[in-house]
Amino acid sequence: MSAKTIVILATLDTKGVEAQYLREQIERQGDKAFIIDTGVVGAPATRADVTREAVAYAGGMPLAKILENPTREVAAPVMADGATKIVTELAAEEKVHGIVSMGGTQGTTLSTKVMRALPYGFPKVMVSTMASGNVAPWVDIKDVTMMFSVTDILGLNPVSRKILANAAGAVCGMASVDVKLEQGDRPLVAVTTVGITTQGVMKAIEVLEAVGYETIVFHAIGPGGRAMEQMMKEGIVGAVLDYSTIEVSNEMHQALLAGGPERLTTAGKLGLPQVLCPGALEVLVFNEPETVPAKYRGRTLIPHSPQITDLRLNKEEMAEVGKEMARRLRYTKEEAIFMIPTAGYDSYAVKGMGFYDPEADAAFVAELKAGLPKNIRVIERDTHIEDPAFATEAAELLISLVEARQKK
Repeated sequence: MSAKTIVILATLDTKGVEAQYLREQIERQGDKAFIIDTGVVGAPATRADVTREAVAYAGGMPLAKILENPTREVAAPVMADGATKIVTELAAEEKVHGIVSMGGTQGTTLSTKVMRALPYGFPKVMVSTMASGNVAPWVDIKDVTMMFSVTDILGLNPVSRKILANAAGAVCGMASVDVKLEQGDRPLVAVTTVGITTQGVMKAIEVLEAVGYETIVFHAIGPGGRAMEQMMKEGIVGAVLDYSTIEVSNEMHQALLAGGPERLTTAGKLGLPQVLCPGALEVLVFNEPETVPAKYRGRTLIPHSPQITDLRLNKEEMAEVGKEMARRLRYTKEEAIFMIPTAGYDSYAVKGMGFYDPEADAAFVAELKAGLPKNIRVIERDTHIEDPAFATEAAELLISLVEARQKK
């Protein structure tokens, strides 16, 4: 197996000793280390393969200019942009095969910005003092591996040496894996789900896989939908059964499962085959009951778990969701299908359950239909979203869209 080249991203004025140690550990694994210096002010404590001058230049500002007023506010964005440009180009040319870095708040912020710009599957290891807390700001929707440094990254000691050696072993091991993230002969089909639409999703997957389509399922809790749409942009996902579009309504109302302003626009802009459903769309998700905003007092609440509380949108709010979904879908270039189960959008909304409200659902449908572009066909079925017949039809309609596109 040929040696791999691993990027070490470090501020060599403050983390030079640790970067050199990482280099030695990577070389002990039989791989090559490639150090990129993102430091600015102090003297580098070890040799860089890409100097800070080169990083700053790639980021759009000469280092000498930064040093005229070397504040973090000025320097950090330039060095992050420069490192991102250098590393992504090297990765695209397959000249580097993994990346590792270490740092506190500043180093973690800069290095993970670079890591998030790299493709899914490219090995990314971040040793960080911040990794024992909420790592969402640094990981976001990319496959960044966060490793808690335990000690501050300020000199070597028995603990830090072992942890940095583990990080070197981790990134080298990842880089040596020969499994590739590749498309098959047929497009990879993305499917969105939440717990209260799962039975329908499972049936749809069964139908898709029975005729040879591979599926990739995303938990529609915010990051899930955004990751799905990023994979569309990167060419990994080629078709979508957007069964659970709850992230749109949660975005509109600043609830927990907010999917961002781009949600529901990407597949349309790219012209990917898509079938959409209003899975759990009427549900807003919050934490414990006391976290539900005061303006929703008096609404029916359903405890999904001890930490998760669900709330039902009313008629007026559902109408607004219909308008917003139609607005987002106006970017759709090709034929698409929106399937609507009139007897309930999830297991909480069927007759006899707490969120059953056909009048509110009808208000959503009316506004949706009024605003959708003509190339999106609406199909209504007198059943609920977890009905196997509904799920089967949704999957079969997506297959027909994919096959029709392939014949063009």
